Amino acid sequence: MLSNRLLLHVIVVVYILSTSLSALGADWPQWGGRNNRNMVSAEKGLPDSFEADKDKAVAGTARNVKWLARLGAYAYGNPTVADGRVFVGTNAQTLSSDPRYDYTRGGLIKCFKEDSGELLWQFGMPERHDLPPGIHFGLQHLGICSSPTVDSDRVYIVGSNAEVLCLDVRGQTNGNDGPFKDEGTYMAGPGKPLIEINEKDGDIIWRFDLIEELGVYPHDAASCSILIVGDMLYLSTSNGVDEPHDKVLAPLAPSLVVLDKRTGELLATDNEKIGTRLWHAQWASPSCGEVGGRMLIFLGGGDGICYAFEALVSAGDEPTHLQKAWSYDCNPPKFRFLDGKEIPYYRGDKRKGSSPNKNDGNYLGPSQIIATPVLYGDRIYIAIGQDPAHGRGKGLLHCIDATKTGDITKNGCIWTYDGLDRSMATAAVADGLVYLVDIGGRLHCLDADTGEQCWVYETNKETWGGPLLADGKLYFGNERNFYIMAAGREAKLISSMRMSAPVHSTAVAANGVVYIASNRYLWATALMK
Repeated sequence: MLSNRLLLHVIVVVYILSTSLSALGADWPQWGGRNNRNMVSAEKGLPDSFEADKDKAVAGTARNVKWLARLGAYAYGNPTVADGRVFVGTNAQTLSSDPRYDYTRGGLIKCFKEDSGELLWQFGMPERHDLPPGIHFGLQHLGICSSPTVDSDRVYIVGSNAEVLCLDVRGQTNGNDGPFKDEGTYMAGPGKPLIEINEKDGDIIWRFDLIEELGVYPHDAASCSILIVGDMLYLSTSNGVDEPHDKVLAPLAPSLVVLDKRTGELLATDNEKIGTRLWHAQWASPSCGEVGGRMLIFLGGGDGICYAFEALVSAGDEPTHLQKAWSYDCNPPKFRFLDGKEIPYYRGDKRKGSSPNKNDGNYLGPSQIIATPVLYGDRIYIAIGQDPAHGRGKGLLHCIDATKTGDITKNGCIWTYDGLDRSMATAAVADGLVYLVDIGGRLHCLDADTGEQCWVYETNKETWGGPLLADGKLYFGNERNFYIMAAGREAKLISSMRMSAPVHSTAVAANGVVYIASNRYLWATALMK
């Protein structure tokens, strides 16, 4: 049997090789493309603009639009592309193409043929109502809010009902693979007539219920894109506060979970009791990378702290706890305290009549982390933020030395940048520059080594998704437009397209195509002859 040290070395080597191959490949199989979650693609020959006319796109005549596919009423996750298939999460509203789903208001994952946009299969899940008292899980109708993660012949998602699902990438086209066999009952939901399964439906391999198995009480919606390291899945739980936003109902429930990707068996959880410090919910997705010979898992906490955990080396006979490598508080004292007193988290919620927040980006108070930590070299880039419904407020982008250990709030800070609003977006880092969008709609370009501002581009509209850097261009959207800018130390707008629906996701690039998920449609844009 391999020693733990040797086994960890093997895992690190395999990870480096797989990451290198992924960087050379054309697919985008997970959130961020690779495990470090840096929103940068090596694709070339991508479009400088496209004709955002949905009627022409449906007819196949829109300039630089390869195909257009109808989604539900919402799409807050991001598409992923692997092995000739495009996967995207949405919701099941207005799904007129299949009347079997007409009654459901939950999540939906769709699988399209990459070259044509043909729908290969789809899988729906109804809203969940068997909830513990006091839980505020009322936004399930927003659908699947995470990116599907594809690994070989399996696709993994955190469903809108707080279940982790392992699905067959082929759906039911190759039969109903086990061990799970009751997809018709599952899709129908409790008390509903059985749905007759056909070849256009999805195929569950296994499922893991975060509520039933771990006592997690998600808030608003389940939102995490799964990370795969070896045979293990890492995901955050969306554990959060109750309906009045007064307290965390399950403060000791885990925030980070590790499952066996083959069986769904629980292997490990964190033991940091993040729930005792949660302000709103644990929504951030984890990232991963090798630093100083250690394979580390990075997580932005709902308590405003960025964590690094030692990757699990092997599965034991019983679930275990992850070992913390370091922690870094992303809220300095001026964000946490006013006149010597702790600032209440919801004091800056613009919806409260008594709030001093004027929604101009100047309000100063604590924030959690919703963005994904980006590993670039030995540094982590991460910003703080809040639910956009709370309004604008002062944000902070951190550059952290990931080689440290322990509480590295002081000795791990390389630089901070406070010239931005709160942000939920994940950064793109390349060629000595870091790009990040804030909720207020400004794209910031900074020197990655020093944090010095190079430029800021103002869109004046609320922006959720981050920028994709590909082919020397920056792609990003907001609630009104989609933008393409030149990458580099000077701001240069290449084109701006008025969209028919808001773009709350981050664009992805694969095989010469830029995919953009709006709240109604999936756009496949490319240089067309």
